[in-house]
Amino acid sequence: MAEGTDRFITVPDGLALHMRIHGDDNAGTPVVCLPGLTRNLLDFEDIARILAAAPHNRRVIAISSRGRGLSDRDPQPERYTIPVEAGDVVNMLDQLEISRAAFIGTSRGGLILHVLAMAQLDRIERLVLNDIGPVLEVEGLRQIQGYLGSRRAPQSFADAADILRATHGAEFPALGTEDWTGMSRALYREIDGKLAADFDTAIAEQFRAADLSQPLPDLWAQFALLADKPVMVVRGEHSRLLSPETVTEMARRHAGCVAVEARGQGHAPLLHLNGLAESLGRFLAI
Repeated sequence: MAEGTDRFITVPDGLALHMRIHGDDNAGTPVVCLPGLTRNLLDFEDIARILAAAPHNRRVIAISSRGRGLSDRDPQPERYTIPVEAGDVVNMLDQLEISRAAFIGTSRGGLILHVLAMAQLDRIERLVLNDIGPVLEVEGLRQIQGYLGSRRAPQSFADAADILRATHGAEFPALGTEDWTGMSRALYREIDGKLAADFDTAIAEQFRAADLSQPLPDLWAQFALLADKPVMVVRGEHSRLLSPETVTEMARRHAGCVAVEARGQGHAPLLHLNGLAESLGRFLAI
C-alpha cells in the first residue's frame, strides 16, 4: 500500500504541527484521526493504509498534536490542554479547506471530539471513539500515571518492544511480535543516537501531577450533542479506562451508537487487528 504524504501546518501561536495524509484528495468525506495523550500519528499508520486502499478508498488524515511526534514542542507547557488542541484541529481543518469530516479519536483524541461537538458540531459527519467515552474510570487514569515516565530507557527498538510487552502484555494478549515492534517505533524516536519517548516530557509531568482523589466531571452533556451523528465506540476487552457499564449507557442514550469490543486488547486498542479494520470500514462507509 502507498506511503502517506507528510505535511506541516503552522497554527496561530506559531507552532508547526505534523500531519500525514493517505489516499486521494478527491476521495469524498475525509477521515481525520486524533491520537492519545502522549501518542502521535504513527498509531494510525496501519489503519490509515487499510482505509485508503480498496475497497474503502478513503482520504485519511492523521494528526500529531502539539508536543507529540514531529509536531513542535510548546514553549508554554500550560497550553497542553484539550481545548487548545481542539482549536489546533479546527485550524488545520480550515487550512486544508475541510468543512466536514469523519473522525477517529483515540483516548484523549476522543475527548477532543467532545469539545468539537460543542464548538464545531456541523463539521462532524460521524465519529469513532476508541476506548474513550463520557466517563473516565479513575483506575485507568492511575494506571496511565503509573507507567508514564517509569519505563527504563531502551537501548534499541527491539529492547523498547520488550519493555512495552513486559509493561502491557497481560492486557494485550492479541498482540504479536510485529505489533510490539510497530508500537515501539511509534512511541520512540532516535535522537542523537539514543532512543527517547517521542513526546514533550512536560505532558507526562502535567498528567502525573493531576489530582485523582476528587470526583471527575463527566461529559454526558457533550455526548448528547452527538445525538444525530453516527457513533461507534470501540472498547478494549481489558480496558481500565472505559468500563462496560459506560459503553452500555452510551448505547442506551444514543440510538445510533454502535459498540465494538477489541478482543485481547486493553487501553487503547490497535484498530487494524482482529476484524476491527473491517468494522471501521463498514461504519465509515454507511
